[in-house]
Amino acid sequence: MKITYIETFLVPPRWCFVKIETDEGIVGWGEPVVEGRAHTVQAAVHELTDSLIGQDPHRIEDLWQVMYRGGFYRGGAVFMSAIAGIDQALWDIKGKALGTPVHNLLGGACRERIRVYSWIGGDRPAEVGEAARLAHAAGFTAIKMNATEEMQYVDSYAKVDAALARVQAVRDATTPDFGIAVDFHGRVHRPMAQVLARELDPYRLMFIEEPVLSENIEALRDVKRMTTTPIALGERLYSRWDFKQVLQEGLADIVQPDLSHAGGISECRKIAAMAEAYDVALAPHCPLGPIALAACLQVDAVSHNAFIQEQSLGIHYNAGSDLLDYVTDRSVFEYAGGFVQIPAGPGLGIQVNEEVVREMAKVGHRWRNPVWRHDDGSVAEW
Repeated sequence: MKITYIETFLVPPRWCFVKIETDEGIVGWGEPVVEGRAHTVQAAVHELTDSLIGQDPHRIEDLWQVMYRGGFYRGGAVFMSAIAGIDQALWDIKGKALGTPVHNLLGGACRERIRVYSWIGGDRPAEVGEAARLAHAAGFTAIKMNATEEMQYVDSYAKVDAALARVQAVRDATTPDFGIAVDFHGRVHRPMAQVLARELDPYRLMFIEEPVLSENIEALRDVKRMTTTPIALGERLYSRWDFKQVLQEGLADIVQPDLSHAGGISECRKIAAMAEAYDVALAPHCPLGPIALAACLQVDAVSHNAFIQEQSLGIHYNAGSDLLDYVTDRSVFEYAGGFVQIPAGPGLGIQVNEEVVREMAKVGHRWRNPVWRHDDGSVAEW
């Protein structure tokens, strides 16, 4: 089998899909994207095609190594996201060619389903109590919410109190054992992150996410010492080498590699195994589209330390288009009792609706995250 053609599609709300064709008529789909930099990742995918056309798609590990090591410069969000989407598509081809889901090619599933959580509250969290009640009523057993709006390096306790009040509203609207994850989104700096983490301890959260930016290792150490709440991070780490120090120093209880950012199925499978060796849980990051979610579920299926999966159905970013719009069989992502089944179909286990993809690619997108500013006019972390 040989790779004959590679095509990309920018589709709303903010995604990029890649389709890889072969001389045997089997095609694979992937989702290479950096939110807000989709066009840049698209260009990187097309640069990598020079190493792929005419090659055997079954040689996934070799092709991954060629893409990663074949250029002098490597790593980073854009490059690793381009590799990620291509890698997903190659696994999709291999599974389809052999008539089996990807997880069977990775050793076979160790679970039939996995818990999922729902996003509530948007970028500027508000009315989270009612949103949590609706999520709970819909069968979800956990949610994730942003902790706060922009915060200065040292900010007022009024913002801390407001964050605590929102978490309490979620707890009041649900049950004592309902899972609450609070995402600091890397927008909180060390002084206030320490305060927030300590103040949130009594709320028995499922986890705190990105309490500080992951590159601030020193700050991460300090925040970790301030709380007994599990710390989750990893959406802005892009390879096993990026995760190495975090795991070695015990700075995370949960790793969150993104299957569309961190080198795809091949790399995230290795990151998950590294984390398991440190007794660290896995919860893949995925506020993205259906191909990314399908890839996550394949890795979840074979990773003993996977305990919950992010998914984007109804997330505030998905205005106009949503998770299920690009698949022909929507039941593959049917949530029941707060869980989703591991897809059992060949490859990634989903059928992409190519007609819809091509139609929506005519619309395209130029999604950008907002740029926030503090009261003094300086740029704030989003």
